[in-house]
Amino acid sequence: MDTIVVLDFGSQYSHLICRRIREANVYCELLPYNTPARVLKEIKPKGIIFSGGPASVYSKDSPKPDKKVFQLGFPILGICYGHQIIIDNFGGKIKKTIGREYGRADLVIDDKSDLFGSMDNKIKCWMSHGDTAEKLPEGFKILAHTRNSFSAAIGNRKKKFYGIQFHPEVAHTQKGTEILMNFSQNISRAKPDWNMESFIELTIKHLRSVIGNDRVLCAVSGGIDSTTLAALLHRAIGDNLLCVFVNHGLLREDEESLVVNLFKRQLGIKVIYIDASKQFLQRLKGVDEPERKRKIIGEEFANVFVDIAKKNGPLQWLAQGTLYPDVIESGVSKGPAVVIKTHHNVGGLPKWLNLKVIEPLSSLYKDEVRKVAKLLCVPDELLKRHPYPGPGLAVRIIGEVTDEKIRIVKYASKIVEDELTAAGLYDKVWQAYAAVGDDRAVGVLGDERVYGHIVIIRVIESLDAMTADWTRLPYDLIEKISNRITNEIEDVTWVTYAVSSKPPATIEPQ
Repeated sequence: MDTIVVLDFGSQYSHLICRRIREANVYCELLPYNTPARVLKEIKPKGIIFSGGPASVYSKDSPKPDKKVFQLGFPILGICYGHQIIIDNFGGKIKKTIGREYGRADLVIDDKSDLFGSMDNKIKCWMSHGDTAEKLPEGFKILAHTRNSFSAAIGNRKKKFYGIQFHPEVAHTQKGTEILMNFSQNISRAKPDWNMESFIELTIKHLRSVIGNDRVLCAVSGGIDSTTLAALLHRAIGDNLLCVFVNHGLLREDEESLVVNLFKRQLGIKVIYIDASKQFLQRLKGVDEPERKRKIIGEEFANVFVDIAKKNGPLQWLAQGTLYPDVIESGVSKGPAVVIKTHHNVGGLPKWLNLKVIEPLSSLYKDEVRKVAKLLCVPDELLKRHPYPGPGLAVRIIGEVTDEKIRIVKYASKIVEDELTAAGLYDKVWQAYAAVGDDRAVGVLGDERVYGHIVIIRVIESLDAMTADWTRLPYDLIEKISNRITNEIEDVTWVTYAVSSKPPATIEPQ
């Protein structure tokens, strides 16, 4: 399969480059910026992309690629910092500029022969840089410019090396996907043969090869990730798959009965039900720090898995529904990412867990997983459900997890989902839920002063959970949700609506 490799220099947008190229059906893989040239030679990518990054190329410890990468003969596209690396490597000069560019800028296209083929003379692009080119290397031609960047796009057609100062991967850049397609398909000649049908076929072959006759433990939650994982494994290894549903006391309303029944009735997969709510909630008592809560939940899942393996063994593998966004946020991606949140299925499991871990979905984004699920005939009751975090309500409870907060969040979230469904909006948003913390506010109920909890309503839209925007719900619907929550849930006096996008916020509050 033809591949485009993205070398990650620490940009918050590195993953989006992969996403955009995959959307054009070309397989794209993210690797560290310092991947040796010999490794890249073995991969034989059709083209290489240098991502952006926060460093300056003239700084002493700035990240640089293996110099031999430029000698491999593969086309290279540098984006932002990657653009500056190319200029610096070939004898140009980068300097700090007073004419910094952050946000939208008008890109004037001077040459439309390849990278900007079939585009208008001017497009809007997204800039984010404080350094700029002072002098271009010999052999490079200016392809586009902005008011503050005389060389916003450059190219050396003989070597097939290109650099662009702006970010084509973000939605703010017009024709950004087309620019990446021009590089990956027209310049690099990568065939658009990446699709979910081929992913399923190759993954099943890989699973059978790696697992052999071993048995696999797979925890299912009813979310699309673990459901797709179970369906994929069931097709690959059949009865050697053992699915379990663990009730950690932090589930949505009626989750346990719904999931077990749907798996058996719709997918033909038997699921063992384990009620471990007491041990999870006991461990969480007195804990209010978000990362500590996630770690505890990961450890308790491991304890449950070990117990299940003893009673139902021998089991050699633990299957995880880890997705690419989980890997990135947990700081264990292939690039120089920082830890945003520890996901229990990535960084939250203890090292002493005596099961080999297999993660067949870890290279996929959420929208790709949904496509896989549909091809595996996962029913709509599971396919169209909103994503639900593994730690459950614990990450929607700010501060210590208490019985009172669980009661409030569980009921309030059901009201949010029910009202969205009644309004015909449930399937049109990515995720919707209620959260609660320790803050309280004064209210008046029945002419009496009440000092109650504040419930936060969060409804967002997204494609892959890497970025998200808050949903502009009709005011009358927000009002209806608010009235129901304050009227029907004891000890709640205020309801607020979260209007923070990701970034800077995350989807879940903890």
